[in-house]
Amino acid sequence: MEAKLEVTGREVIKPASPSPRDRLQLSILDLYCPGIYVSTIFFYDLITESPEVFSENLKLSLSETLSRFSPLAGRIEGLSISCNDEGAVFTEARTDLLLPDFLRNLNTEYLSGFLPTPADGESPAAWPLLSVKVTFFGSGSGVAVAVSVSHKICDIASLVTFVKDWATTTAKGKSNSTIEFAETTIYPPPPSHMYEQFPSTDSDSNITSKYVLKRFVFEPSKIAELKHKAASESVPVPTRVEAIMSLIWRCARNSSRSNLLIPRQAVMWQAMDIRLRIPSSVAPKDVIGNLQSGFSLKKDAESEFEIPEIVATFRKNKERVNEMIKESLQGNTIGQSLLSLMAETVSESTEIDRYIMSSWCRKPFYEVDFGSGSPVWVGYASHTIYDNMVGVVLIDSKEGDGVEAWISLPEEDMSVFVDDQELLAYAVLNPPVVA
Repeated sequence: MEAKLEVTGREVIKPASPSPRDRLQLSILDLYCPGIYVSTIFFYDLITESPEVFSENLKLSLSETLSRFSPLAGRIEGLSISCNDEGAVFTEARTDLLLPDFLRNLNTEYLSGFLPTPADGESPAAWPLLSVKVTFFGSGSGVAVAVSVSHKICDIASLVTFVKDWATTTAKGKSNSTIEFAETTIYPPPPSHMYEQFPSTDSDSNITSKYVLKRFVFEPSKIAELKHKAASESVPVPTRVEAIMSLIWRCARNSSRSNLLIPRQAVMWQAMDIRLRIPSSVAPKDVIGNLQSGFSLKKDAESEFEIPEIVATFRKNKERVNEMIKESLQGNTIGQSLLSLMAETVSESTEIDRYIMSSWCRKPFYEVDFGSGSPVWVGYASHTIYDNMVGVVLIDSKEGDGVEAWISLPEEDMSVFVDDQELLAYAVLNPPVVA
């Protein structure tokens, strides 16, 4: 169902108190991250206040929250962020559509309309580093709160930490959280002379073909069947992420091959949150920054993809990263070691199918409560998908046992992918969010 949105207001929200710091140093990984926004949309069906009161409360609490997250109200200048209290953008919108109708007849093509839209001259590579868009549905039936943060300073774990703190401040009037930014705790700062050498990462610079985003839902019973199929002697009990990612990679690869005269090499990059793998004495579990690494799986152009084999390689490479982190912590070389690992996957060739995979499972999206309860649904959308790259994001269903997979593919590949019977044996294409 199409959602026609009308923007009713747009303003800049500044921190309630001045920033305690002048600048925040970016790491070399921050600078290499693409100039895009990491975004999530929270949908709520219970609002106890009028839209005017709800919106005003969000603005006031956002101002308070920015005082604790002051770099998010700053501007990127060269190799660091100027914590100048420039502020974050807050946009309000409305639609006559009722939230239950929208969720019952969900059309993922229109989800990006709920995201904040940068105005001329605005960029995630400069300012604003944080944008919010609040959309009220018709007849008081619900609200969508979309949050976008620059990937130059935050990953998805950072976004969730920020939104939870903001929601707590809204609901309870204060937050007792102590916020720390990673800066160069893990990854080193870039040499000053390297700034001009960094590639352009403007969000639209590499788009040359149309990509399509689709939502697939894996129910718990089907995940159990898939894990059984994916098991092998080397990995007798695969995780749900290992099993689902392997199936998606296999099916996406088959879709690509069906549209190519000459098959291409395939590389899957699986992101990892290293907060879960380092002691809190090195960095707190809720530290803000790009605290990610990952590993890759490669297949030659003619190689066949069998799910148990993919899972076994997935597990082996993941354990290799975990072991590297342990060894690097002892020698205080973790950042350099992880950078070397990521450099192994970089290729200048354009004749490669790149699959960028990320699991957002176990992240507490459904604990984000602005005072009227948990979200009825958490959606994903993006304004930008890079050329020659496939994106896959896994998010827990609200019940926690199922998984929603958000998959972006070139349009011609997606037309084949959505009919893949092996995929559809385990996943349902875009079922209603509510009955």
